[in-house]
Amino acid sequence: MLNLKFSSQSKKFFKKAENLVAKRISERIEKLVKEPFLPDIKRVEGEKEKIYRVRVGDYRIQYLVLYNINTLLIERIDKRERVY
Repeated sequence: MLNLKFSSQSKKFFKKAENLVAKRISERIEKLVKEPFLPDIKRVEGEKEKIYRVRVGDYRIQYLVLYNINTLLIERIDKRERVY
C-alpha cells in the first residue's frame, strides 16, 4: 500500500467539487492506493515523467507513482477537456 499526497491543484478541485463527484473520485483514489495499475489505467503520452490517468465519469485523475518514497501523488483532477 502506498502513501498518498495531493498537489495543490487536486486539493483545490476537492474544495470546489460537488459532494457526489468528490465521493466517487475519493473512492477511486482509495483503490489506486492499494493497486496503482488496474486494467483501465493508461499512461499519458507526451510527458517526461510517467504520469498515468484513470477515468471517473467525465473526470480524469492524473497521478505519479513515486517508488523511491513509496508514494502515490495525485497530480491533477479535472474534466477531460481541461486536463489534456
